[in-house]
Amino acid sequence: MCGIVGAIAQRNVVPLLIEGLSRLEYRGYDSAGVAVLNGSIRRVRAVGRVAGMEAKATEENLHGLVGIGHTRWATHGGVTEYNAHPHISHGEIAVVHNGIIENHDEHRKHLQSLGYVFESQTDTEVIAHLVHHHYVECGDLLLSLQRAVVELVGAYAIGVVALKSPDVMVCARVGCPLLVGLGDGENFIASDVSAVLAITRRVIYLEDGDVAAITREQVKIFDKTGKRVERPVHVSDVSLASMELGPYSHFMQKEIYEQPLALTDTIEPAISADFNPALFGDNAEAIFKDSNSILILAAGTSYYAGLTAKYWLESIAKIPVSVEIASEYRYRESVPNPRQLIITLSQSGETLDTMEALKHAKALGQPYTLSICNVMESAIPRASSLVFYTRAGAEIGVASTKAFTTQLAALFCLAVTLAKLRGFLTSEKDAEYRDSLRHLPGSVQHALNLEPQISEWARAFSHKHHALFLGRGIHYPIALEGALKLKEISYIHAEAYPAGELKHGPLALVDGDMPVVVIAPNDTLLEKVKSNMQEVRARGGELFVFADLDSHFSESEGVHVIRTPRHVGVLSAIVHAIPVQLLAYHAALQKGTDVDKPRNLAKSVTVE
Repeated sequence: MCGIVGAIAQRNVVPLLIEGLSRLEYRGYDSAGVAVLNGSIRRVRAVGRVAGMEAKATEENLHGLVGIGHTRWATHGGVTEYNAHPHISHGEIAVVHNGIIENHDEHRKHLQSLGYVFESQTDTEVIAHLVHHHYVECGDLLLSLQRAVVELVGAYAIGVVALKSPDVMVCARVGCPLLVGLGDGENFIASDVSAVLAITRRVIYLEDGDVAAITREQVKIFDKTGKRVERPVHVSDVSLASMELGPYSHFMQKEIYEQPLALTDTIEPAISADFNPALFGDNAEAIFKDSNSILILAAGTSYYAGLTAKYWLESIAKIPVSVEIASEYRYRESVPNPRQLIITLSQSGETLDTMEALKHAKALGQPYTLSICNVMESAIPRASSLVFYTRAGAEIGVASTKAFTTQLAALFCLAVTLAKLRGFLTSEKDAEYRDSLRHLPGSVQHALNLEPQISEWARAFSHKHHALFLGRGIHYPIALEGALKLKEISYIHAEAYPAGELKHGPLALVDGDMPVVVIAPNDTLLEKVKSNMQEVRARGGELFVFADLDSHFSESEGVHVIRTPRHVGVLSAIVHAIPVQLLAYHAALQKGTDVDKPRNLAKSVTVE
């Protein structure tokens, strides 16, 4: 969601702050701002894109050797310049903040009683005044922030600079990501490594409860007890080129086309290692052998990956699987099982709902935890016993594409690994699964070649307000994902159902204005799906069918068919994810929406 960048250097940091904020634009935001120390706290804020704020900074000749910047996604208060960060207290303290402060109301009332005047509707301004209140008392910026965060309830990443302490920048985190970038005679803070990649690859990921003081030459980190601690330095392997658009029109288009390579990079280690459980961690074999069931916790697109994986894990590894929306799981009473393997799925590794669900599961006495994630050293993998990193590379577009399909590939590899450990993997099945995995990137590439036909279909969706997606069996979650993609970026209301549920209610929606997208591969449920399609046609519905080359569908009035190259068997769900991604992309192009930054949405959801 929101983005933070800060810098302390011997050169003008304004270009560094603006460059960092530009690289955080993909996270979703509605306003931006920077503040620097230069005889006073000089601040520039603007509603809209970073480019608009940059123009104002240039016009005002903004420069300084220490500063902080922010891209805001509105939570408390509307989208206005007054609510944009950084927030300033008494001209002496400037603060940027990601997250939500749950007890901001009581602090606001208390601070108002002390004479503080609030200029915004945000919870962040409470932090600025609270830090200032302690700074007046003790005169030490680090101690002021340490005292302030003890009083805060919620999730936050905070960056602070003070006019009277120009040689230090301080920061803190609980629940929201924050890192320190290490330079040569200059240092940085950021909520995402992409913000500092152009300057440094050496980063320190702060842990929950950490507070840090950063100068040009030194970084001091203190844990939640106030004890000085050392955190490891990591060298990021994220490619700067992966953050660039290159020859593509949008990042979503680029990432759709990167899927064959992303899948190859994710799959190959598992095949090469003969599905060795050590791929998931040193203790994976013992944990897997003792696990008697699986609970998958995820949100959004990752939740649909979990629903798909349930089919594989139960049919291949013969292990019971439950899949829950992370934000629902942690707010209900459940029956803990200490032998249950908890799997968390997250592209960013920082999804707050999923992180809190993981903490809840562990607090219930369920120690077996596995994270499947795309971002090295992010919070959820660090909190998990076992980790499998997908190798999708940086995903910039808000609507997930390659992260979804690589999650599916990782989960399939897990299913095969568990089947091998549990004695359910015959030599014939082993050979079949290896062959399917090796052919998967090629099958995905063939599906990408369908783009011109799918682009033509998208014209029929450009003037529609609603759409229905249908699938059966393992392809039902892909229908869910297709509906999500369409509504995310084209703003067409879309719903998905198991095709067999049509006559139990959704059929009432079907008419000539309701396009119905059907995922109909040549599997054991094909004849059932054909019967469901007839129900749609009988009521005047227009069908758009994604089939296989050997599904024996023929086009007719009101029935449009696109065939993927051939039925790819057990991995068909991954291949059929590609056409629904392309359909959403081209429908959005037809409607002229912002494909990479859809309204009201953010890439990494780090607040409730």
